[in-house]
Amino acid sequence: MPSLHQLQARREFAFLVLSGLFLGSMGLLNVLGLSRFINLGTLGPFPIVVSVGVLSYPVTFLCTDVISEIWGERRASQLVWVGLLVNIWILLIVWLGGLLPGFEQMDPATGLPAVDAAGRQPLFFELQRLTLGIIMASMVAYLAAQFTDVRLFHAWKRLTRGRYLWLRNNGSTMVSQLVDTSAVIIVTHLSSDVLPLEPGRPVLPQLGGLILSGYLFKFLCALADTLPFYWLVGWLRRYLNIPGQGQELVEISAAEESLGSGA
Repeated sequence: MPSLHQLQARREFAFLVLSGLFLGSMGLLNVLGLSRFINLGTLGPFPIVVSVGVLSYPVTFLCTDVISEIWGERRASQLVWVGLLVNIWILLIVWLGGLLPGFEQMDPATGLPAVDAAGRQPLFFELQRLTLGIIMASMVAYLAAQFTDVRLFHAWKRLTRGRYLWLRNNGSTMVSQLVDTSAVIIVTHLSSDVLPLEPGRPVLPQLGGLILSGYLFKFLCALADTLPFYWLVGWLRRYLNIPGQGQELVEISAAEESLGSGA
């Protein structure tokens, strides 16, 4: 059996890996954002069309659920707040990158970078327009969805007394992803003009279609991650020496510290 020092090193490294996956996936969402929409086919009569930035986002819910299950609600909530700081940092760098002088040809009439024959600005400024258009909406949706996920996960965990791992994983993720998808589409539409809406058509049905498409993708991802979630939680419990159904690391650490002080 590994020593207490080895276990602590394992637990710290595992938390860093999950946190890195969470923050990296969230950063990809904000940087890639709405730069491209992908047609993933249909589910019956419903098309599944998502932005390229959304591809990595379901991983964030898997990471917070694993951290909630193993490390507890407090550590998961701390990670959500760190994610918000990363969002703000990305926003600052993207804004600053457009503010500082560069080598682009400027339009003397507007003081902005000159557009090409197709009416497009230089690549960075096109990316900046899309990023700034979504990042504020993303922060609102991110906080609402991630805290919904963490709170629901632990509410069901307490209600079921640590049993039915599949229920708290799928239930919390599916509800929070509906919150996230609805919030990011609605706030993006209200705050900017970057969604691919067709002029001349009613807006609400188009927004509803985007919400449905995004949620279908995330819903299917939530179902697909059930087995990986079970396997990962089981493996981490063995690797990090956290026995017991639903038991969290904070409880194990307290017991280990009391044993160590008694020795």
